[in-house]
Amino acid sequence: MPHPALDTGFAAIPDTLLARYRQVRHASERICAPLQTEDYVIQSMPDVSPPKWHLAHVSWFFEAFLLTPFLKGYRTPDRAYDTLFNSYYQTHGVPFPRAARGLLARPTVEQVYAYRAHIDRAMEALLGDPPAGAGDEIARRVELGLQHEQQHQELLLMDIKHIFVQNPLDPVYRRDLQVSAPGTEAPLRWQAYTSGVRSIGHDGDAFAFDCERPRHRVFVDDFRLASRPVNNGEYLAFIEDGGYRRSDLWLADGWALINQQGWQAPLYWRRDGDAWYEFTLGGLRPLDRLAPVCHLSFYEAEAYATWAGARLPSEAEWEVAAQEATARDLALGDTAGRDTPARGTSARGHFVEADCLQPMAGHAPARGPGQLFGDVWEWTGSAYRPYPGFRPLEGSLGEYNGKFMSGQMVLRGGCCVTPADHIRATYRNFFYPAMRWQFSGLRLAQEA
Repeated sequence: MPHPALDTGFAAIPDTLLARYRQVRHASERICAPLQTEDYVIQSMPDVSPPKWHLAHVSWFFEAFLLTPFLKGYRTPDRAYDTLFNSYYQTHGVPFPRAARGLLARPTVEQVYAYRAHIDRAMEALLGDPPAGAGDEIARRVELGLQHEQQHQELLLMDIKHIFVQNPLDPVYRRDLQVSAPGTEAPLRWQAYTSGVRSIGHDGDAFAFDCERPRHRVFVDDFRLASRPVNNGEYLAFIEDGGYRRSDLWLADGWALINQQGWQAPLYWRRDGDAWYEFTLGGLRPLDRLAPVCHLSFYEAEAYATWAGARLPSEAEWEVAAQEATARDLALGDTAGRDTPARGTSARGHFVEADCLQPMAGHAPARGPGQLFGDVWEWTGSAYRPYPGFRPLEGSLGEYNGKFMSGQMVLRGGCCVTPADHIRATYRNFFYPAMRWQFSGLRLAQEA
């Protein structure tokens, strides 16, 4: 009996699945195309993986969970890869230590690309002639593998940025990225939501990760949500008002952390006299004060919200607002699904397809919150815990999400390096509260 979290609705392997497989796999290699060989092997901190490891790991995922169990006669290029490129699946094998991935000079970058090509040839063979009776399960696992690779595409861009910023030469990942045109500041408005019992979480046949299920009821009290994310100019006012020097604004762990680490601004910000700059994948740029503030830890987001006389929304509040926004878009004739941010709507910001790879200011919506999706992942005040009735996937795939439901906080909405077709209103991202190399910002909430 297939697990409902992998119930993608495929009766058999569809003809379009191979085309989608090729598209996603090509996107990963396109992200790495601007890199030089030396860039592929650096690990700038334990949470960052070398780009060549990402390329190999997402290929290993297809090998471990599709090719080995389903393709008769499949042989791996090297049995050691099952250890080197296993991320954290303890029930599958013994993963190579995460913090030591940057010590792996071999396999070479060329060998990693050869491994990817080997996996792609084998996957085409499997999808072209699946074993009898296995089509449904293969299709489900392929979709999970593609969603997994899209997650690593975002991680690739996060990690490349962190790798490059270590270099005093300020290397530029791409010089041809789109740059936002000067805009006008959108005044922050408050959208009111009434109390009641609401349903959140994913249901139906479309793909969702197991942690997004099951759909369940929650009570949400009256609340207000800001019309847009907090921008750089507003966060700069917090800094100039002594935000990083006032212990009364911070949670105890956050206050200890910023003093230990010497944080005085978001990651990638630099000050030169009275001017502020931000390191981006397009190089060092003057700080765009109208763009959403980015690369904040949960502690920084929480401190800013306290300083602003507000708070972070709960993930239930955020999802209620996102559901109403997508429902309104559908009523206006958009063709996206219930949970999907439709192109051109006020709730939708900039995704990786905008090719800016940096949060950009959005236009002020006439009604409801804008930029709920894209630009920056928005910290919520909710801990990453299982929904009532949560059931992890069977076997080693059950380690995908469930075992991380401790000590982390939920972020919602996607960001400027997220593929647009990867996000939905129910999507739950999660990071430890001290992390800030992800493209994370905040949106304020208040009691009604």
